[in-house]
Amino acid sequence: MKTLIPLPWSMRAGVLVLLCVGLASTGLAQAQSWPQKPIRVIVNFPPGGAADQIARAVSQPLGEALGQSVVVENRAGANGNIGGEAVAKSGADGYTLLMSSGGMVSINPHLYNKMAFDPMKDLVPVAAAARVLVFLEVRPGLHINDFKEFLAYLKAHPGKLSFGSPGNGSSPHLAAEMMKAQSQTFAVHVPYRGAAPAMQDLLAGQIDFMFDPGIGLQHVRSGKLKMLAVGSPKRSPLFPEVPTLDELGLKGFDADSWFGFYAPAGTPPEVVQRLNREINSALNTAAVKDRIQALGGIPAPMSAADFGQSAKTDSERFGLLIKTRNIRGD
Repeated sequence: MKTLIPLPWSMRAGVLVLLCVGLASTGLAQAQSWPQKPIRVIVNFPPGGAADQIARAVSQPLGEALGQSVVVENRAGANGNIGGEAVAKSGADGYTLLMSSGGMVSINPHLYNKMAFDPMKDLVPVAAAARVLVFLEVRPGLHINDFKEFLAYLKAHPGKLSFGSPGNGSSPHLAAEMMKAQSQTFAVHVPYRGAAPAMQDLLAGQIDFMFDPGIGLQHVRSGKLKMLAVGSPKRSPLFPEVPTLDELGLKGFDADSWFGFYAPAGTPPEVVQRLNREINSALNTAAVKDRIQALGGIPAPMSAADFGQSAKTDSERFGLLIKTRNIRGD
């Protein structure tokens, strides 16, 4: 039997360096050849909501820039966790992305005692898409003219009014909880599986008010809904005449959320950088700008690092609200 003679340390170190260089070169080559097949974008909310509309608006210019089709697929449920888990457990090869509200990453860990994945660890931020505002809207039959009347009615009739949201812990839900906490009022929460069905019931008069993430603005313009306020630090460019809740006395009120794209942890950094660059370019096209602005949102091109930091900041501020209001997931 032959005796294996160990290599000197200097030679072993050299082999390790060559191996690492080879692996890095292989990863770089794979990233440079990417993409070679269609890319799937999973939206973790139902069709018709803000995340779905933004994903579909971005997918066309993104596909054109990458030279591959970008297919949007809806996987709703558990306040975005089902779609988020599907992406987190997908291959980290750049062919599966997630479009989500920031709430799934920064809010859901505060809502659920156990999650099948860790959004902060199992996903990497790719690119922000939009800063999404929420608009306080009431059904016309409520005969409320402004926020002052609305607040007076809430205080005089605690528990009589109901409000809808896309689900427990969603940004529209948290906006309503902020309002209730600061105004010391009470209304009944009705969670839905997405913003679109909640909006349908608001239009039908099944619920009384809602913090709309922008999908009902055409109904405001047509007079089917009454907008009372904006839940953002600044007024909306689309409705400059509508005051913010901060202006109306709820100081510091900020329920804005960041919608954007994520990828499975381990996705090659070169692929993330390419996606970030192309998505930011798509956000500057007229068609995508118009779609986001029609939702009342603001296009938000930024680096992947800045997008990740915004999620951490939101986690801190919303986490405190969730704890004090004792909000739990479905």
